[in-house]
Amino acid sequence: MPFRSKETLEHWVDEFHAQRGSGDLIRVLIQDGSAGSDTGLVVVPLANSSVSVFMEPIEIGDARWRITIEPQPDFTILSSFQMHALAAEFTVAAELCAFLEAKSIGHEEDDLDES
Repeated sequence: MPFRSKETLEHWVDEFHAQRGSGDLIRVLIQDGSAGSDTGLVVVPLANSSVSVFMEPIEIGDARWRITIEPQPDFTILSSFQMHALAAEFTVAAELCAFLEAKSIGHEEDDLDES
């Protein structure tokens, strides 16, 4: 069953960063999938919030991805400038999610060298 390894996701995140010129804090963490496969977990830390956003495929083999925003224990109080900056960070996360979905369509892990 096709999946995206940590190595593949790091390659895709680097490609996204090179094309977009932003997202330099995005990182890929190890996430164990079924049968011990390394599926990767993409984390987007937010400079204007105390939480992180992470994304992963809805399920192994599915090209669709989901974004999860960590819950936070306290209120977030922002100036208008900080809110604009946070909105920009969420925009980068949404663009990355769409990029990862596009890269995932038809991807077979054995085809890493061709992607």
